[in-house]
Amino acid sequence: MKAKTFERKFDEGKDITDALDMTKARRPLQEQKRVNVDFPTWMVDRLDREAKRVGVTRQSIIKVWLAERLEHAALNKSLNSDASDAGAG
Repeated sequence: MKAKTFERKFDEGKDITDALDMTKARRPLQEQKRVNVDFPTWMVDRLDREAKRVGVTRQSIIKVWLAERLEHAALNKSLNSDASDAGAG
């Protein structure tokens, strides 16, 4: 399929999956990397209780909480950088 045909089909909302080689598809920045972390028993117990409460696995609750914390840290860094830039001028 030529690129123009592919783009036209895509723009029209038509199914283009037959033209894609999904065996080579990747999600940028979503590759998995295994890490081992040791937690105190009390922390594992609390993680398990919270995971059960919301209906997810321990691993899922850890990932969600870490992602939220990293986003929060990035936002704070951005806001602090903007504030210091504004004060410099």
